[in-house]
Amino acid sequence: MASPLLLLLSLLLPAAAFYLCCVRRHTGSAGAVLRRREPGRAEKRGRSPPRDAWAPRLCGSGLRLFVHVANTAFGQICLLPFLIRLNNFSLMRSLDIHEDPTFIPEVAAEVTEEKSEAKSTSDIIEQLVDTRSDSASNGFSFKGIKDYLDCYRSGKLTPSQVATNIIAVLEDCDKSTPPLRAIVQWDREQIMLMAEASTVRYRNKSTLSYLDGIPVCLKEEFKVVPYHHRVGTVYLGTEPETEDATVARKLREAGAIIIGVSNMHELGTGTTGCNPNRYHKIPRNPYKPNHYTGGSSSGSAAAVAAGLCPVAIGTDGGGSVRIPASFCGVVGLKGTFGRISSHGSLPLSYSTVSVGPICTSVADAAIVYSILAEPDPLYPYGLKQPKATLSDMCAPDLKGLKLGVDWTFFKACDAEVLSICEKAVEHLRSLGASVVEVSLPEMEEVRVAHVICILSEMRDFLQPDFNKHFHEMNLDTRANLALASQFTALDYITANRQRTRSMRFLQEIFSTVNCILTPAVACTAPRIYESDLLTGSSDSSFTVQSMRFMQLGNFTGIPGLVVPIGYSTAGLPVSFQVMAKWWDEAVLLRIGLKLEQFRHQTKKPSIYYDILA
Repeated sequence: MASPLLLLLSLLLPAAAFYLCCVRRHTGSAGAVLRRREPGRAEKRGRSPPRDAWAPRLCGSGLRLFVHVANTAFGQICLLPFLIRLNNFSLMRSLDIHEDPTFIPEVAAEVTEEKSEAKSTSDIIEQLVDTRSDSASNGFSFKGIKDYLDCYRSGKLTPSQVATNIIAVLEDCDKSTPPLRAIVQWDREQIMLMAEASTVRYRNKSTLSYLDGIPVCLKEEFKVVPYHHRVGTVYLGTEPETEDATVARKLREAGAIIIGVSNMHELGTGTTGCNPNRYHKIPRNPYKPNHYTGGSSSGSAAAVAAGLCPVAIGTDGGGSVRIPASFCGVVGLKGTFGRISSHGSLPLSYSTVSVGPICTSVADAAIVYSILAEPDPLYPYGLKQPKATLSDMCAPDLKGLKLGVDWTFFKACDAEVLSICEKAVEHLRSLGASVVEVSLPEMEEVRVAHVICILSEMRDFLQPDFNKHFHEMNLDTRANLALASQFTALDYITANRQRTRSMRFLQEIFSTVNCILTPAVACTAPRIYESDLLTGSSDSSFTVQSMRFMQLGNFTGIPGLVVPIGYSTAGLPVSFQVMAKWWDEAVLLRIGLKLEQFRHQTKKPSIYYDILA
């Protein structure tokens, strides 16, 4: 009987040979015909959304076999080049782009006349804290920063009592069936120390900030004392950390209670959150525990949606804050590239990753953003950023704002998602905003160029790990890094030339509109299969679909905010995305507040802990 490996080779070799033969027949033996790009001018062609990927969903023995073959000579010479062409990842090789490459999407702040703010940031935050959410009167509502502050200020609860409740919940949630697996490292003594210090400050009326006594967690990608900096792996972080990442330090200085570090997709290499290794396991979506949370900041979103804490911090290189926030029905903000310091996180992809909060509400995201967003001398990007403000966030309407929509791109999502998102656009229009049709050019080029940049940078950084810890990595991580090895220096440079073009196109678009609207994710959270629990899974088609509306922000560095706006017929959250020009997070938060009004009712997740009960 033929072995599975021989069977696979017998199927793939003829297919690969036939495909490559067809490619040569159409492009000539020297390779693809170069398509010239005029500097600064979008290609004149029919507008169409980025292509879907083609690859079967792999798990179990099929995934093991694929990873083995992909890392053999046959895989490197035949199989992976075949998949690269099949999924159009060779597109950059057919382009002749004359713009100089942009390797870091850092944009100088616009020089504008300084005008006095009608309200200071602290005044706006005070207004946000004092304003009760409308959803509270319509049944369930998430417990946010305001609810914790009300308890502390009234004396109903102290931070120490809240910490005791959280510890009991942390013990309980991983004994449940299935276990939540949102927080993967926590320490009773550390939690109580921070809570007791906060309790004393409230007693003495000497609180440090609006985050004093607020429970938070940070993605395991950040260094947080005294936890292991494992980044979703079993081989990193062999010793407890002795130094905090900048965001962890700032949260401590603000008086927050760090309840632990949260689960993540191993090394941030996927968008499901599937991480079957022994230290992590797969976190569950609080709305439907047999569905994924999204990733890679999977545990952060699950922790917020399940009520463990109202604030979590994640990183976003390809939607890794916004995708899990969307799938778990909470708010996610990806700041402008460099806006919030990444110092102390593993530098997996230095040109695409931004830091941002995942929160129960837009108001909470604004509070966290106002505390974290500032230059960090230890981080080389964002040193000349403009001051973070929340100007006009509490305006009563959206009059004067122009909202851009590329309807062809917008509609590249599931019908159920599209229906809800189209109604959300009309809601924003009803509040006085103008909806303007815009064209987002060369989005297929953006898709491919972003993949080349993020995978090339990750492969570069992780090359020593790939050689030394190959068999300790999850199977899908090995598959992604094997694919990344196919990209060349020319691919990477051309991708960064495309970045220059795409950033220039956006500058032109933002001269006519204040922001760009899209669905957050093109689909709802996918199901977890039993085999995924043991071996993980690899689903390139889903990865491409989930990142469709995310990549533009990561590739060009513009900020993006996702806000839950409804639910599918299966009860899974559906979210909406707003993107703005560099450094203009304030307009995102202003629109986000109005988007929250669109969802008339918040459904209670299947897994939810009321820490304040």
